[in-house]
Amino acid sequence: MTGPGRARRTFVTGIVTGLVLLGRRSSPAQTPSLTPARPRVWRIGYLTPSAVTARGIMPDMRQKLRDLGYVEGRGLQFVIRSANEDFERLPALAADLVRSGVDLIVAVSSPAIRAAENATSTIPIVMVSGTDPVAGLFVASLARPDGNVTGVSTYVPELAGKRLEALRECLPGLRRVAVLANLRNPGSAVEVREIDSAGRGIAIETYVADARLPEQYPDAFTAITRGGWQALVVTADPVLSSNRERILHLAARHRLPTIYEWREIVEGGGLISYGPSLADVNGRVGVYIDKILRGAAPGTLPVERPTRFELAVNLRTAASLGLEFPAAMVARADRVVR
Repeated sequence: MTGPGRARRTFVTGIVTGLVLLGRRSSPAQTPSLTPARPRVWRIGYLTPSAVTARGIMPDMRQKLRDLGYVEGRGLQFVIRSANEDFERLPALAADLVRSGVDLIVAVSSPAIRAAENATSTIPIVMVSGTDPVAGLFVASLARPDGNVTGVSTYVPELAGKRLEALRECLPGLRRVAVLANLRNPGSAVEVREIDSAGRGIAIETYVADARLPEQYPDAFTAITRGGWQALVVTADPVLSSNRERILHLAARHRLPTIYEWREIVEGGGLISYGPSLADVNGRVGVYIDKILRGAAPGTLPVERPTRFELAVNLRTAASLGLEFPAAMVARADRVVR
């Protein structure tokens, strides 16, 4: 068909086609980017009252995150704040983490958890607590924390009695036990009360050596030895744990049979340990981090407590102290250092 009608349709079609093509050229969504968008880097705050040792922070947590696909320095960055045994610095360090804009905070021990919780009600906090987190008011309940705090609690009251029983098994005449504690840590204070209560139940007298700073350890060991205390329990405290080499040296020098919480300390020369698996506990922290970064609300993630406990014995250390573990204890140990 020719004539005015066809010319008019051709003109309109040209305009419409031109507008469509113009829209395609000018649409930002269709424009190729000369600089591709950088991937998100998650910034994880880490708050601890102790010094960070040469081993670095929580190797098992970091390994779990690697297993889950995170790469430190590319998709994940840790922002570490250590109080270096000065607990009074924790509130300022927690506030600094909040100002720095971290996406999540890992808080180790009750003083750090409290400082982080006071610093923010919105940034997720994954805790590692040695105390009852419900009694400590960190969470509403273990099943449903209902706030911005969740994580792992190693609080198991029965462990106090189990450790005293383990010491008595390898020292049948045991009647007097010292306890090395950092009473600035509420978790250590709770554990001391549990050890004292368990001791009374099995006719063991206890004495508490409150050593809050590493430089106080030598005097504490001297007082324990002069007092005639037969063995030692080292409480679960991040400051004591980060200074384990000093404690191991002093226990060996004073020839003091000592029980610890973590198997790793026995592998480093300690006599005996009974407690949760440190690798399991720290690995679960990595799982919490992953779930929260994927969108889970911390208040809906139940707080976990350990269900598996390890007995570790060091036969070399026992021989150096003139001791011999009962065969039954060695047979049931999860880790035997020969």
